[in-house]
Amino acid sequence: MARNRVLVFDTTLRDGEQSPGCSMNLNEKLTLARQLDRLGVDIIEAGFPIASEGDFDAVKAIAAQVRRPVIAALARATERDIECAWNAIKQAAKPRIHTFLATSDIHLEHKLKLTREEALAQARAAVRAAKSLCNDVEFSPEDATRTDLAFLCAVVEAVIEEGATTINIPDTVGYATPREFARIIETLRTRVNGIDRATVSAHCHNDLGLAVANTIAALEAGARQVECTINGIGERAGNASLEEIVMALKTRGDVMPFETAVAAEELFPASQLLTESTGVAVQPNKAIVGRNAFAHEAGIHQDGMIKNKTTYEIMTPQSVGVPDSRLVLGKHSGRHALALKCEELGYRFERREMDRIYRRFVTLADEIKVVEDAQIADIIRDETRQASAA
Repeated sequence: MARNRVLVFDTTLRDGEQSPGCSMNLNEKLTLARQLDRLGVDIIEAGFPIASEGDFDAVKAIAAQVRRPVIAALARATERDIECAWNAIKQAAKPRIHTFLATSDIHLEHKLKLTREEALAQARAAVRAAKSLCNDVEFSPEDATRTDLAFLCAVVEAVIEEGATTINIPDTVGYATPREFARIIETLRTRVNGIDRATVSAHCHNDLGLAVANTIAALEAGARQVECTINGIGERAGNASLEEIVMALKTRGDVMPFETAVAAEELFPASQLLTESTGVAVQPNKAIVGRNAFAHEAGIHQDGMIKNKTTYEIMTPQSVGVPDSRLVLGKHSGRHALALKCEELGYRFERREMDRIYRRFVTLADEIKVVEDAQIADIIRDETRQASAA
């Protein structure tokens, strides 16, 4: 793999599905997995097999039918979980066991009731067990960003010794800032013996709205796998958004010289499919895939768009699979945008006629926010009748 090639690990079907209201049945998960395959993600985390019989069956079906990407299954650091995960993915062309154990003192004391020494031993044993079944093993020290850094280094070094091939650093509760997260990655890469034998990964949550920024900071510090979800869905405030990471790297290659294998034109179709499957829509102003991501209402912006789209769009809508930009006609719209819409509807007016239509348009827009084509046509017909009567 090239030094600046970034692996995209999609966890929509596992962490994303844990969002309230976002659960999917087997057929929905399999359909989305096929879309993720078309999208070009490198790894699909298909689920948490021990969580339920339905999840096990869905992971097993994806492993059997989606053959290009790595298919990962999540497992807690116990033999029972690891065996269950392996049984779900063992038919995959490229299987991966992803096992995890919390390492922060908060989690060790209050959740797991383990000492650091006991946790270190359990992490070793879990990776050893996973490695006996599957050559590709990922380990995550849960709540890594609130873990004592020296202890985090010790755990990472131990699991690499046991054969872990990917080390994922989760900001489980979205606590870190970009500078802090980069420092953690840099420290692991300089202090941990054998770190070059593993791919370093970042898994960031969005509790403070920093998931994508933290993920990019991790890449700049040397991580080469990103864990993310379509539409940024996930526990609480969600995960790092796959489409935002991919397009940030693609659009700003001048300052972030990283590449992914993602087919960006499949981003919007993937977003739409997830929305259809879960019934959970993205907010209109969501970057890349939101309804307003390529919509323009302000008159100054619309005028710029009419003259040259690069004035207000840093990527084309087609580059992410959106059919086209939209000039939304509302009270902030200017005469140029309205005149263009009139031409699209088959009308061309002199300046004085356009002024009358524009005044009526603004009055209506103040009342109803967005003026549709049919309403503009009604204004035009009424103005035409009045002009003829005069």
